[in-house]
Amino acid sequence: MTFRDLGLTDPLLDAIEAIGYTTPTPIQEKSIPVVLMGRDVLGSAQTGTGKTASFTLPMIDILSSGRAKARLPRSLILTPTRELAAQVAESFDAFSKNHNLSKALLIGGTSFGDQDAALAKGVDVLIATPGRLLDHIERGKVMLTDVKILVIDEADRMLDMGFIPDVEKITSLLPKIRQTLFYSATIDETMHKIAAKFVINPKVIEVAPPASTASTVEQFVAHTKVKEKRQMLRDLIRSEEISNAVIFCNRKRDISTVKASLERHGFNVLALHGDMTQSARNEALSKFKKGDVPILVASDVAARGIDIAGLSHVFNFDVPMNAEDYVHRIGRTGRAGRSGRAFTLVASKDDVNYLEAIEKLIGKKVPVFDTGASAEIMVIDDSDEGSSKTKKQAKADKSTGQKRKSKQRGNVEGELPMPPDCSGDCFKTTEHTPAFLLN
Repeated sequence: MTFRDLGLTDPLLDAIEAIGYTTPTPIQEKSIPVVLMGRDVLGSAQTGTGKTASFTLPMIDILSSGRAKARLPRSLILTPTRELAAQVAESFDAFSKNHNLSKALLIGGTSFGDQDAALAKGVDVLIATPGRLLDHIERGKVMLTDVKILVIDEADRMLDMGFIPDVEKITSLLPKIRQTLFYSATIDETMHKIAAKFVINPKVIEVAPPASTASTVEQFVAHTKVKEKRQMLRDLIRSEEISNAVIFCNRKRDISTVKASLERHGFNVLALHGDMTQSARNEALSKFKKGDVPILVASDVAARGIDIAGLSHVFNFDVPMNAEDYVHRIGRTGRAGRSGRAFTLVASKDDVNYLEAIEKLIGKKVPVFDTGASAEIMVIDDSDEGSSKTKKQAKADKSTGQKRKSKQRGNVEGELPMPPDCSGDCFKTTEHTPAFLLN
């Protein structure tokens, strides 16, 4: 199966080929012909399967004939987050380069004036988060009476974030006769009930079991203690061949702590969370995507819909409290057939309970990472003052051949061994530091 077999036009096929796409993913293969037929779609696909292109590609062909009027968009794509909206806009730009189509991106943190100016010219595709779109509607800057195609993307995330009432208010302003494409990472009974409010006799498309994890992602659990989590994280990063990695934290305050800890130990790292200004978020994400900075410490704002080409690793510094968030987090790696590795740090009784919920959801046990520790383990203190002192250390007694112990530890599950004669700082040298940390 090729994109040419899906019924797309030659100008669009040329754009797809120029980008380097050759074979459609299962969700694209099943969705594109149905969307081109004008049917409503209720689609479910695990993250990283090319869902965005499954609706942007046919939309471009459908909208290629016709012209938008001022403040009357011809199509509307609703997304739960700014980052996902920006990614959809990027996809539209990339695929529509051979078409004379216009778009507007309505998200918070950017100028109302620029957005108003784009709407005044008329747009074929309006991409928006619900809150910002409602702001423009209340200002009288946009009307939705000419929308022919509605896309509700990441509907399950919309539900989690409390946006469904806003979506219902927005859709009440749309024409009754329209095509609606409703996508969710999972389609359970609740999601079916919500979808029934928006779609009419939809084609149901599911390409993966609910809450499944991609087979291309190797998953591991690393057991540690709460006070030693940052040390464990650093050890894992150093032991892995990392090209780029996202580290997820449950709380925004922990993002700053983890970022500062990594920076003190020589890592090049950025942060991404919802309290940052939009310009700061865009800058951080841009630097990370371009490879200028190899490590991103993030909240769940980066867990959905952020496509980072070739992401090699995901680290859950905190076990996600919502089991489904685990699927989305680790789905940032192992995308489009590439391999990836995901590590989850388990340090408390609550973490164990969250892990059990995750394993129940995905239907399998997550294997414990084998650190290969066979000798005494040395743990470096990672205090907020930035000290790097050996807390528990085993030293060889050359005169007697016996080991002198000062609060000496035995083999501890989940901790990584240091090289022989390491004083705690040896990972800062070129001999033990991955190449990407030295650039």
